[in-house]
Amino acid sequence: MQDFKETMDRRGSLLQLGGLFVALAGAGHALAAPSEGEDGAYDEDSILKAATDFFGDSTEGLARVIEKAFKEQGRPNAFIKGEEVGAALSVGLRYGEGRLQMKSGGSAPVFWAGPSIGFDAGVNASKVFTLVYHLPKPAAIYQRFPGVDGSLYYVGGAGINYQRLKGITLAPIRLGVGLRAGASVGYVHYRSQKSYNPF
Repeated sequence: MQDFKETMDRRGSLLQLGGLFVALAGAGHALAAPSEGEDGAYDEDSILKAATDFFGDSTEGLARVIEKAFKEQGRPNAFIKGEEVGAALSVGLRYGEGRLQMKSGGSAPVFWAGPSIGFDAGVNASKVFTLVYHLPKPAAIYQRFPGVDGSLYYVGGAGINYQRLKGITLAPIRLGVGLRAGASVGYVHYRSQKSYNPF
């Protein structure tokens, strides 16, 4: 009887020890694994490379505006590569189209339109690389995003400004001549299909 009791005590101790080992191993794994937020977002080097490849040019200004965006907004979980055209007499309109790419793998076409200021009379076309923050799914981009007053930042031929709605932030980056239309007024309306209606 005594032997049976000692055997059961040993088994109980081994089971407790095994359970402790499993719990510690799981905690160690949780500490070592990246968080969902980190894993689902782009790092700064990846974004700089993607933007440089897209624009076909690397400038100190581009690197600095991307660095500024990362400092102020953190890591984006999506970006849009696109082109836009603008026309104005001081105040005008812009139209663009591109493709949204999420870090999680989602992708969707995007079309946008809205008012613009800040460049002289005429027409211009430019490439736009937009950082997207806190986008839960591709379809959530299809909204009217107000511009953030005073957010235009320009350095060394590159510029960035912010548009924000319901926790989602967009940060369009432009280089060179396209920057003349960099200041948004009111809003930019993003859609799933092309439309010439800016409202």
